[in-house]
Amino acid sequence: MKWPPRSAAARVAAPRGGCFTLGRPSGETSPPRSGQRGAALLLAMLTVTLVATLASAALWQQWRSTEVEQAERQRVQAGWILTGALDWARLILREDARSNQNSGNADHLGEPWALPLEEARLSSFLAADKSNNADNTLEAFLSGEMIDMQSRLNFNNLVRTTGGGAAAKAEMSEVDLRAFSKLFEQLGLPLAELTNAAAELRNTTQLALTDPLPSRSALLPRKLSHLGWLGISRASLATLEPHVAVLPERSSLNLNTASPQAIYASLPGLDMAQARQVVAARERNPFKNLGDVTQAVPATAGKLNEDAHGTRSRYFEVRGRLRLENAVIEERSLVVRNNLDVRVSWRERFAQPGARP
Repeated sequence: MKWPPRSAAARVAAPRGGCFTLGRPSGETSPPRSGQRGAALLLAMLTVTLVATLASAALWQQWRSTEVEQAERQRVQAGWILTGALDWARLILREDARSNQNSGNADHLGEPWALPLEEARLSSFLAADKSNNADNTLEAFLSGEMIDMQSRLNFNNLVRTTGGGAAAKAEMSEVDLRAFSKLFEQLGLPLAELTNAAAELRNTTQLALTDPLPSRSALLPRKLSHLGWLGISRASLATLEPHVAVLPERSSLNLNTASPQAIYASLPGLDMAQARQVVAARERNPFKNLGDVTQAVPATAGKLNEDAHGTRSRYFEVRGRLRLENAVIEERSLVVRNNLDVRVSWRERFAQPGARP
């Protein structure tokens, strides 16, 4: 068989030694291998970056879901625990009312409700129940206290409502205004704030009685912090807190629990030394009635008013503080006691600054 003749371009001349090499056509250059390696490396880096980004996003989503689930679990647990603490406080107040009915005693700071609950591990409460199978690894600590809100001057006493229906009228209580003026002077607070706040409270109360439409005046306050709506500064509110409360109706001052400043302000003609005598007398023997006050401190004779003073209380504030793992939640509730019926007027719950709710 004969091979077909090769073209001149395809012929390869063998060297004299008998070996030959295949060469590239004249003028053709080899491809740049370094460029290919750079492109491959760049593609690999992009792939790794994309995979790492997707993995990080998935990990963050998983972490976020875990955190949300944990926060929700803590919220539910805190709600149940603080609600249980509130029910416990209501039970104590109910039993105290029953005891007072049987003995004729008044409300004073030597009763069980007045003892604060120091921070204690929640498992110490559950240990009394031998059938309880609660998880002892739960790091929960509970503390709280109950405060007699009638140990403080009621800011809403500044306004009296007379008449009814269309004839209802809001009037300033001059007696209470003088009492608050004495308190502001004693605490070194500006009287202008009191005057403006009292006038705003009267206007707001009058509009609430006669005008059902929305108005530009402030809302009626329900708690001490709401007095800022009436123009009282935060600094003044902080100073007033141990001595002033905001209650939904007129209330008397319990002389068994009131501070010397509140007693001094509420009794015309009484000085601070005599107010401290009242406090010292009740510590020796709590007052059962206003007659006991006059007998213990004769300087109070003729100054006590059953509408403004008393020895029993109906309004209490229940404060609970729960430290659950790395979260701190506080709750405050205003309860009103009518005989053996103890009901909640309002509740608020908040996390401490810097703590996760």
